[in-house]
Amino acid sequence: MYIKQISVFIENRHGRLTEFTNLLGENNIDLIALSIADTTNFGILRAIVSDNDKALSVIRAQGYTANLTEVLAVAVPDVPGGLSGVLALLRDNDISIEYLYSFVRRVGNDAIIIFRVDQPEKAGCVLKGNGIKLLEQDEIA
Repeated sequence: MYIKQISVFIENRHGRLTEFTNLLGENNIDLIALSIADTTNFGILRAIVSDNDKALSVIRAQGYTANLTEVLAVAVPDVPGGLSGVLALLRDNDISIEYLYSFVRRVGNDAIIIFRVDQPEKAGCVLKGNGIKLLEQDEIA
């Protein structure tokens, strides 16, 4: 039900993102999804990659602080109001969203949205129980 996301503290300076993505590319690690939230000096890069163990090893060896987080990959109907319906299910079941970001790839007619929630087990059950597809790690890699 969960997929693994790598979270990396990355210095907020010119060229640092290029260096980071080059590091992944040079090690044949596919960057599948990416989100960055920044502050003045550092950003938090959140990524879904093709090989979590290898990526963590390579990233940490280059001095980055990184860890794995479990998130939900949710197939959301790609129609007006599709996301709103999923958000309402979570709200109505008292599940808070810590953050979310969209995914470039699609599943059929659905967009993929990555969710980090405060109650992942409950969220998974609520979504599945309402016919919302949750993707597994191998389905997105």
